[in-house]
Amino acid sequence: MTLPLILNLAIAFLVCLLLWRMQVAHVSFTKRVLAGLGLGVLLGAGLQAVYGTPSPEIAATNAWLDVLGSGYVKLLQMIVIPLIMVSIVQAILKLRTAGALGKISFLTIGILLVTTVVAAAIGVLMARLFDLSAVGLTASAAEVARGEYLQGNLAAAKEISLPSMLLSFIPANPFLDMTGARKTSTIAVVVFSIFIGISATGIAGKKPEVFASFSQFVHVAHVIVMRMVTLVLRLTPFGVFALMAKVVAGSSLDTILNLLGFVVASYCALALMFCVHLLMVGAAGFNPRRYLTKIFPVLAFAFTSRTSAGAIPMSVATQTARLGTPEGVANFAASFGATIGQNGCAGIYPAMLAVMIAPTVGIDPMSASFLLPLLAVIAFGSIGVAGVGGGATFAALIVLSAMDLPVALAGLLISVEPLIDMGRTALNVSGSIAAGTVTSRVLGETDMRVFHSDAEINLDSEEQAV
Repeated sequence: MTLPLILNLAIAFLVCLLLWRMQVAHVSFTKRVLAGLGLGVLLGAGLQAVYGTPSPEIAATNAWLDVLGSGYVKLLQMIVIPLIMVSIVQAILKLRTAGALGKISFLTIGILLVTTVVAAAIGVLMARLFDLSAVGLTASAAEVARGEYLQGNLAAAKEISLPSMLLSFIPANPFLDMTGARKTSTIAVVVFSIFIGISATGIAGKKPEVFASFSQFVHVAHVIVMRMVTLVLRLTPFGVFALMAKVVAGSSLDTILNLLGFVVASYCALALMFCVHLLMVGAAGFNPRRYLTKIFPVLAFAFTSRTSAGAIPMSVATQTARLGTPEGVANFAASFGATIGQNGCAGIYPAMLAVMIAPTVGIDPMSASFLLPLLAVIAFGSIGVAGVGGGATFAALIVLSAMDLPVALAGLLISVEPLIDMGRTALNVSGSIAAGTVTSRVLGETDMRVFHSDAEINLDSEEQAV
């Protein structure tokens, strides 16, 4: 190790020590996450100011920060599948009726798809207001390589159809889907868990003793899994700090300035759609300011980690412990929201790209003959988009290929892709939480006492799972 690297890591260690002391002092979870986010920005900016970008010192420091940041994300991904399975099975055992399950699924998916179309319309509007166009943009070597990569993956995107997508939700091998082998593995695990729950309720009357034993087993498994969730979530401030420091330290100000218009337009669209989410929950009877305060830690994690799927455990914990949403609804919203109707990655991003690229082939992007098919394609293409890094790229490939637009031009945005993806992912998670919150309220299942309380997610009590 070089001396600069040792000094950088020493500073990072002191920050982690400070965050740990805050945890020991029982500083609220939200404040610890906010502290981790702010300290990560400061460290990343300091590294870039001292060493410049790119530099071997920053690369070496980021490699070590990645152990903490990406390691935390991997731990969250580790518990996603067990959490989905035991939570959904237990929820169905409590529901006991297929009608209630159908209402939850219909409302949740419906809200996710409708908000994605709204997000796409906002993306089109922002692209128009900022007069964004791919005409005349020059490409660096990295952007050319990215364009070639997108072109090479075009065939896979063109093979996607609604029947094949729906078929991919059916788990031919549920154990394979538990490994996350497919883009639709999360939904497939949800479907498998639903079958387990329905099968169990089917024997409740005929074999009550067997049903009681199974219910007890699921309850025990649920308590253990939620304890795992608690242990991992305690690491959130540390993970957010490391992820944020790495992103800021590795960002190049020059490349951001070159595409500043697209960055600003993207974040204006994301902010506007986030306001739509707040209007939704406000119309459902929630105080938007209180709601925003309660979901902030989840959004901060999603922003820094760029993984909607990894945010599922924290999303479920927040919905149940802070918003008063029943566990069944929370799990359906978080699970479906990580794969269906992602407002940022599958709504705003493909819409803005399509409007930018259309003029390069002589198409008026504001004509009804272009916009109406575009919104329809985006709604369809948002089904089954993976909630991990690269999901937005795949959604863009589906939309651009369906609209007969040159996909290689999307590679021109590679320089600012990570920066924008942070905001997109936060919006994705916000959309799934809003869908669960509104669905729960419509069904009359929200515990408003929980929402109006000032209680934090309890991660420090040994008796409390979440």
